[in-house]
Amino acid sequence: MNVFTFLFIISAICSLDAFKTAVVPNEFIVHFHSKYFAPVRESYIAAKLLGSNVTNWRIVPRLNLAWQYPSDFDILRVCDGYESSSEFIIERLQTHPSVKAVVPQRSVRRILNYDAYSNLTYIHRHPQGVLRNRNPNNDRHRQLCSVLHANILWKLGVTGKGVKVAIFDTGLTKNHPHFRNVKERTNWTNEKSLDDRVSHGTFVAGVIASSRECLGFAPDADLYIFKVFTNSQVSYTSWFLDAFNYAIYRKINILNLSIGGPDFMDSPFVEKVLELSANNVIMISAAGNDGPLYGTLNNPGDQSDVVGVGGIQFDDKIAKFSSRGMTTWELPLGYGRMGLDIVTYGSQVEGSDVRKGCRRLSGTSVSSPVVAGAAALLISGAFQKIDYINPASLKQVLIEGAEKLPHYNMFEQGAGKLNLLKSMQLLLSYKPKITLIPAYLDFTQNYMWPYSSQPLYYGSSVAIANVTILNGISVTSHIVGIPKWIPDFENQGQFLQVSAQVSPIVWPWTGWMSVFIAVKKEGENFEGVCKGSITLVLESFKQTTNETHVTEVDFPLTIKVTPKPPKKKKKKKKKKKKKKKKKKK
Repeated sequence: MNVFTFLFIISAICSLDAFKTAVVPNEFIVHFHSKYFAPVRESYIAAKLLGSNVTNWRIVPRLNLAWQYPSDFDILRVCDGYESSSEFIIERLQTHPSVKAVVPQRSVRRILNYDAYSNLTYIHRHPQGVLRNRNPNNDRHRQLCSVLHANILWKLGVTGKGVKVAIFDTGLTKNHPHFRNVKERTNWTNEKSLDDRVSHGTFVAGVIASSRECLGFAPDADLYIFKVFTNSQVSYTSWFLDAFNYAIYRKINILNLSIGGPDFMDSPFVEKVLELSANNVIMISAAGNDGPLYGTLNNPGDQSDVVGVGGIQFDDKIAKFSSRGMTTWELPLGYGRMGLDIVTYGSQVEGSDVRKGCRRLSGTSVSSPVVAGAAALLISGAFQKIDYINPASLKQVLIEGAEKLPHYNMFEQGAGKLNLLKSMQLLLSYKPKITLIPAYLDFTQNYMWPYSSQPLYYGSSVAIANVTILNGISVTSHIVGIPKWIPDFENQGQFLQVSAQVSPIVWPWTGWMSVFIAVKKEGENFEGVCKGSITLVLESFKQTTNETHVTEVDFPLTIKVTPKPPKKKKKKKKKKKKKKKKKKK
């Protein structure tokens, strides 16, 4: 294990996150390969369990819209609670050809700790909910849409019209005065009310689409409100799965998920997010509020098919609370990805209050709807490009349009700060393409820390980079042949030993490439910079046109190299350390 990996593992272990997950005793999600109506699913389960004389089970009814549509899962409750019974039932069910997996049902409890950081939340309301006690210095906070120049697009008639935006949160009060186009409110919890009594869901909806007082980015967007958290901030994996399936049925364009958790091992949830992306639902999710430690990104914001959003203050400094990369899925067997895609304002942002008026909140759950609202504007302003807009292409224009912040590395800021107008220009001129995240690796740039923290030398640990492949051409593609290392002989690239491994299939829209870099024996005494690039070829099939595209992508490398330290120096350093230890004693 090298020092980079160690740093991120330690940060991840030390993280204190704002979500508590737990396995629900005696409840299991029976995950099927395909979607079936309830009677068919029950017959499959019964076929395996009734024949075994097992009677201590039942299928938990789901009292939501899910019963009207085919589904790919059921919730099974084992009634006697004995571990041996549960294990037997799981084994029996997994032998059915239509059953994909049987996994525990999980609950998640969100902790909205507004006081976790000093001045994190600033709420002044009289009983009617109107913000008071303003001072002139707060104008910039109030005019977030102007700061990001959304008002320029409004003047051009770009207001989010025709874009379907789903908000997965705590619901929304009926007939809230701030919203023009609430197309549907659905409840996926065990509560009777669709109303938001926490105010979090209302605030998120306001940042995206409020048309009064505290203005949202896309006031004419079509809002689909999914209540997936109770008023006590509890949810279950099964609630999300049902709601996700319904979002696919509704052909949602953008799905904002201002929540997340550390548990990327919840396989039904992760796989359903992938299915959403495969069905062209663009998910935008909060990176998490577990900063400033590294390795604290929340799921699903850390998935490569999702736009993960971090938070900054209005002075363009990374917010202390904003979670940092790298991803920890791959550790310790592999190397983490950048994970964080983009950052935007998330500190003291104004949004709609629960019934009327405005309030201010901070957190990446605020940054996420800023990007979601911006994305709705992008799509509505480029409807002529709608056939090209997908989870990969939208992420590409957001990333390429972003402004890098000085003094912060890529694991803190992703591609940089959201630039709405530049991303709009990029989308209007967009042609389907394949790109990489990061687009290059440069050991001479501080932005690339920790890679820039020390040069390589012959015999040092192999440097590893995990690169994300973004394919804006088609949802599925594959790598042709083996990635090829092309050294730049004019810049001593021949001194590097470079190889790469790639994902066999790029789906949905994304894949990965692991890059391994070492110094050859010939470079043992070289000091300077070595350059070259990795070339990979992808074959994509676009279903809408029945065309096959072959695309070549380059990944440039700029690597600092230093001579191998003499053994004598190493020994002297060890002796000095020993002497220091003795003096301390």
